[in-house]
Amino acid sequence: MPAAPEHIAAWLEAVRDPEMPALSVIDLGIVREIGWEGPPAEPVCVVTITPTYSGCPAMREITQDIEWVLRGHGIAAVAVRTRLAPAWTTDWLTERGRRALLAEGIAPPAERAIDVSGIARRAHAPAVACPHCGSADTRMLSAFGATSCRALYRCNDCREPFDYFKSH
Repeated sequence: MPAAPEHIAAWLEAVRDPEMPALSVIDLGIVREIGWEGPPAEPVCVVTITPTYSGCPAMREITQDIEWVLRGHGIAAVAVRTRLAPAWTTDWLTERGRRALLAEGIAPPAERAIDVSGIARRAHAPAVACPHCGSADTRMLSAFGATSCRALYRCNDCREPFDYFKSH
């Protein structure tokens, strides 16, 4: 009998995002479905993922890591499929993922990206608490940080710079 999707999801916790290794693909929210297809004698484990953005260069490595981890757990046939719609959003980050970002000194998204009216667009920089000291007295230095999904902030109290994982 094939492994249950929840067991496979637990195994996929070992697959880290190459650009943010504090996050597993599960906590990042890019694993959208896990299931089985094909005849019972030759089942194929199908993992459907949504990239954080359509041109994400890490998807090839993530796909290979998913295949490697599942084969290491005895799953002979693995298919990783990419689904672009709906587009990934930081709303899919798990609470554990948000805590992992914070532990790495990266402020998790302070706002939800999606609301009842669709994608929220804001003309202001969100209020972001400092991941080092917790102060709310911070300011954005640059809308673009180390990667396209981050902004650079500085705390006005402890004076430490930090990355903010932008909501999108």
